[in-house]
Amino acid sequence: MNAYDEYMKEIVKPMRAELLNVGFTELTNAEMVNEHMTQASGTSLVVINSVCGCAAGLARPAVAEALNEVTNKPEHLVTVFAGQDQEATYQMRAYFEEVPPSSPSIAIVKDGKLAYFIPREQIEGFPMEQIKDHLVEVLNQVTA
Repeated sequence: MNAYDEYMKEIVKPMRAELLNVGFTELTNAEMVNEHMTQASGTSLVVINSVCGCAAGLARPAVAEALNEVTNKPEHLVTVFAGQDQEATYQMRAYFEEVPPSSPSIAIVKDGKLAYFIPREQIEGFPMEQIKDHLVEVLNQVTA
């Protein structure tokens, strides 16, 4: 591993922890993504995490807050990290071919099929409360 990779690995630790601390499981390679996507039943909340400052800095807390407010929590909370776990991110995006790659972004998957997708454009520049409310509303509909 080169110096840049080591540096970035340290930089993203708190960004990873922000989701891990609220119950997310990291999928760090294609095999883990495929295993989850083919075997998980029920609803999965998938966060494509990112270093991208303002958008990712809004997405992670919005997701954490939404999980406190949602009526029925998704059965699975998983995340891939764009730019860090490239193989996993590429593989996860392959399951959402109908939407352009976007990071950070939030996907809701029900029984292996994409039920809803919140791209970066609906995160960046919006107040955290609005992102959270959007996610709560969609999760309540999909998990009902």
